[in-house]
Amino acid sequence: MTEESKFAHHTLALEGVVLHYVTAGSGDPLVLLHGWPQTWYEWRRIIPQLAERYTVIAPDMRGLGDSSRPVTGYDKQTIAGDIRQLVRKLGFEQILLAGHDWGGPVAYAYACDHPKEVRRLAILDVTIPNETWERIPQITRRGGIWHLAFHSVRDLPESLIHGRERTYLSWFYRTAVYNPAAITEADIDEYARCYSAPGALRAGFEYYRAIFTDIDHNKENAKTKLKMPVLALGGERGFRSAPLKCMKELAEDVCGGVVERSGHWIPEERPDYLIEQLLGFFSPK
Repeated sequence: MTEESKFAHHTLALEGVVLHYVTAGSGDPLVLLHGWPQTWYEWRRIIPQLAERYTVIAPDMRGLGDSSRPVTGYDKQTIAGDIRQLVRKLGFEQILLAGHDWGGPVAYAYACDHPKEVRRLAILDVTIPNETWERIPQITRRGGIWHLAFHSVRDLPESLIHGRERTYLSWFYRTAVYNPAAITEADIDEYARCYSAPGALRAGFEYYRAIFTDIDHNKENAKTKLKMPVLALGGERGFRSAPLKCMKELAEDVCGGVVERSGHWIPEERPDYLIEQLLGFFSPK
């Protein structure tokens, strides 16, 4: 049996969106939320071992992967509501929750809105949008995070990138990385398939266009610190210690650190290490 054959693919119609999601295993529910420019597929290397202990649920978030692409609803609070609808439809109430890149702010919004329903929370190589994001430098000697502003411009990035999706996405996989071989050409083909679909680029960029709405939401969220245990990890060539520092300001019980020999794409660059960290965190002795 191949690892891929262990994944069951589903679609489910929810209020305002149809979500594609993958499940594997049995046990307590563990929800994995991907980032941009990725899909559920970023978790492919860690799902099989996690599924030996948990019911793993890995959705394509609103607008991304093989989920539907509504015109609106890309603030992270709304997307967290999608995920909660999915969880409830599957018959679960309390969950374990992990989010990478944009999946991190979605996971944080879920935990803030429903703190009694998230038993433990993991945030991977991202910080939570707040007032400090308003002061992020766009250009530095290391290149900066120029794409935050570019993706936020209405309509222009879609027009420039259309027909060149694979070339554009490959730049991110090959630069925000410690080990470029971690994401293969076949993997890029899969991501490019999804982001080349009609409306997919626009939907992805809507995650960025909602940043200031997210900041407003999180200014309110930050007034009450999360009480559930939180794991915050950053890649050595990614956000480094920033996720840990950020979550210590937002939660009471936080652990984590820097993932050596990894860039931004931790689930693909250091899958064995991440499996060890998640199993240890979600199943404490």
